[in-house]
Amino acid sequence: MYLGRIVSAGMNDEGNPFVAYRVSSRSFPNRMAKSFEDKAAIIPKEGYETDIFENAYIAYNCVKIVDEIAIVSNGSHTDVIADKISVGMNIKDGLTLSFLAMDYEKDDYNTPRIAAVVKSDTDEDNYEGYIGIVTDKKILVEEIKYGEAVFISTYECQSPEKVVFTANDSKSAAKLILNEGEFEQFTNPVASVGSVFDKGWKMESINL
Repeated sequence: MYLGRIVSAGMNDEGNPFVAYRVSSRSFPNRMAKSFEDKAAIIPKEGYETDIFENAYIAYNCVKIVDEIAIVSNGSHTDVIADKISVGMNIKDGLTLSFLAMDYEKDDYNTPRIAAVVKSDTDEDNYEGYIGIVTDKKILVEEIKYGEAVFISTYECQSPEKVVFTANDSKSAAKLILNEGEFEQFTNPVASVGSVFDKGWKMESINL
């Protein structure tokens, strides 16, 4: 089954907050994930830089950390959500307002925007997470309940679905969403990013 881009977030089976992202692509597979200290990006592979002139949506920051809050998405709305949170907006409103402002991507496929935001706190009273999507037909933002992990995708799984996220470190998180566990059945993987909170958000990326 082809899901396109996939966002997963929440808490892993050890109770640690995580975010993970996977690029699956049929039209623009020549891309890679690149990790930095407080963010990760999807960019064209060397030799395919001109692909951005065919589709401006294929390069973007997919993960960003703001005040120990992790934002993960399939497009430039990562930065918009991060900006809203950095000036004090709460997670739910920052996510929802960014979806309203940016809408779905105006490419040949009306690609939905998907995103999740997770707070690093493991205390149930302080933990917070939300996940959502905006398509050409709907906007949906839902709470990620304490202790749970969910995923959402641009195609097919356009509402949050529960998943048992067994990865306990950032590298394992990137591997899991790329082609392991429940995610193995989904086709056309290209690259992934994972981050499990452990005294900080460390980024790990994998490229096929």
